[in-house]
Amino acid sequence: MEIKIFGIPNCGSVKKAKTFFEDHEMEYNFHDYKKLGIDEDHLEKWCNQFGWEKVLNRKGMTWRNLDDTIKQQITDQPSAIKLMKDNTSTIKRPVVESPKRNTIGFDENEYENIFL
Repeated sequence: MEIKIFGIPNCGSVKKAKTFFEDHEMEYNFHDYKKLGIDEDHLEKWCNQFGWEKVLNRKGMTWRNLDDTIKQQITDQPSAIKLMKDNTSTIKRPVVESPKRNTIGFDENEYENIFL
């Protein structure tokens, strides 16, 4: 099964997701979108699946440190995608793509139900 984790390596939730798969001896590929970036197709797919308001991480420090004028311009999916593409730290982490199901964020119970 091809599992791909999207995120940044120093994120606690990403570390938990990686540990989950390692503990269960499941192989995965990791895409560091801080270094590698993320394309608009992925962002659009995730926004269509989860809703742009869930994909855009408004709880993180990156969002909180943005200028209020920038925050006020994020009113719909296209504006959110542009921000997330330009500033990948505003994407909720991790996003896991797999043949079984895609997930966003880390929830151990959800992972157990989907991947085990």
